[in-house]
Amino acid sequence: MTAVGIDVSKSVLDVVVDGQSAVRRFPNTSAGVARLVRQLSQYEAVRIVVEATGGYEEAVLGACAQAGMWIARVNPRQARDFARATGQLAKTDGIDARMLAEMATVFHARLRRYEPREAWQDELRAWLRRRHQVMDAIQRQRQHMDMALPAIRTLANKTTVTLRKELTAIDNAMQTLLNAHVTPALQSAKGLGPIFQATALALLPELGHLSRQQIAKLVGVAPLNRDSGQTQGKRHIYGGRSPMRIALYMATLSAVRWDPRMREHYQQLRQRGKVAKVALVACMRKLLTIVNARRRDELRLATRCTQLA
Repeated sequence: MTAVGIDVSKSVLDVVVDGQSAVRRFPNTSAGVARLVRQLSQYEAVRIVVEATGGYEEAVLGACAQAGMWIARVNPRQARDFARATGQLAKTDGIDARMLAEMATVFHARLRRYEPREAWQDELRAWLRRRHQVMDAIQRQRQHMDMALPAIRTLANKTTVTLRKELTAIDNAMQTLLNAHVTPALQSAKGLGPIFQATALALLPELGHLSRQQIAKLVGVAPLNRDSGQTQGKRHIYGGRSPMRIALYMATLSAVRWDPRMREHYQQLRQRGKVAKVALVACMRKLLTIVNARRRDELRLATRCTQLA
């Protein structure tokens, strides 16, 4: 096995092959990525690890995956924690690449291989990102409205109107994609609106492929133990994909109000003494489990139909 670490920035890729002292640098351009892939294809059983870097890693991820190479994307916090655990406190691009190569050597069996997304999923992710930006801009305009001068308030109102028109256009574009790709599992309970559906399709492709424990941990709604010796600490949710968790939270708020089964589950938890927030997180986990199971059944049925055909 050949372990490779790639530190990604906006303009360059710093590459280290485990066991080699040299740090190779490639431009983070189409030509640079293509040259990197050609060089890495000379090695056998390559295991490549890169950090998530705000989207700048997408080109090298896609190119390596298309070339059939094993590549994984890790959370920067996890990579930094690994470096500290090895005693490496300094931080440079070269050091980061070397730590990622060592991480690939030690943890490649525990890391999830990157699976390239379809073009419509990338488009949906882009619309979701833009929608979040527009919603933030509208909220900022609203917050500054009370203290603004009348003339400034008039300008702010015009800006808000423009932003709301853009928001409508974004929602229409997202709905067009949903009409083509949403499945019954993502529409099978009250509260699962267009934003939840779009977020699940774009940001949670593992839905239906993992167990209920794994999917809950991936989203960040699984209670994690904090026990040591004779001390038994309280369990808390931690980590996970925050955009997906936010969409699930909003869907659950609606579900516990309008879905009889979810409302009954929430009320039972409250009657057992659970505080409102703990009960709501438990309902989030239950709703996610239901959707995951239904999506799993859809995938199995589709596989059977394909085999029969």
